[in-house]
Amino acid sequence: MDGAEQARAYAEADFSATDQAMVERIAVCFGSQLGERIVDLGCGPGNITFRLASRYPSSQVVGVDGSGAMLAIAIARLDQKRQHQPQQGSLPCGSVSFEQALLPSSRLQGGYDAVVSNSLLHHLHDPQALWSTVHQLAAPGAAIYIKDLRRPANQTALERLVTTHAAGAPAVLQHDYRQSLQAAFTAPEVEEQLRQAGLEQLLVRELEDRYLEIMGRQSA
Repeated sequence: MDGAEQARAYAEADFSATDQAMVERIAVCFGSQLGERIVDLGCGPGNITFRLASRYPSSQVVGVDGSGAMLAIAIARLDQKRQHQPQQGSLPCGSVSFEQALLPSSRLQGGYDAVVSNSLLHHLHDPQALWSTVHQLAAPGAAIYIKDLRRPANQTALERLVTTHAAGAPAVLQHDYRQSLQAAFTAPEVEEQLRQAGLEQLLVRELEDRYLEIMGRQSA
């Protein structure tokens, strides 16, 4: 989402319930500590990044995104949060920073204790851009949690999902949601991607009526 209108519409939409559910799901899967360094790939305006920092206050959380428009919103939010605590000079929810990069990127430094991504996979022309980056950034034994849409079985099912989950959204978000569902992958397709990437240890699971979750740990 490089356009300012798309970025603004996304940032203004209320994804708080699903965002918080993802963070709590990570805690259920991996426990109360994720380690010193967490990276959020495809962070957008920072929705998940800030929630991860709040949930794991002792961790440094880095949000990475290729969209300058999205990161401008994320950085503005970060500045606003910091202004609310001028006496401490940092977020009460931990250390947060953002970095702009298109995946794959050799500029990104590895060694992260956790690699997280929400709704990035279906945006990529080559899914291996994500999986190679997971390999690049995850330290041995690192927690890996990826959540994304899954493609509906047919157009009727797709339109049902749009009606159910985006009927009240602005037109630009309805259009993006429909396009995203069409671009998303099925569980068998993701399993094949992981096999090609050498990440067969990760588990692929269908979640609710429209999501996939991919989770596990980086091999030692």
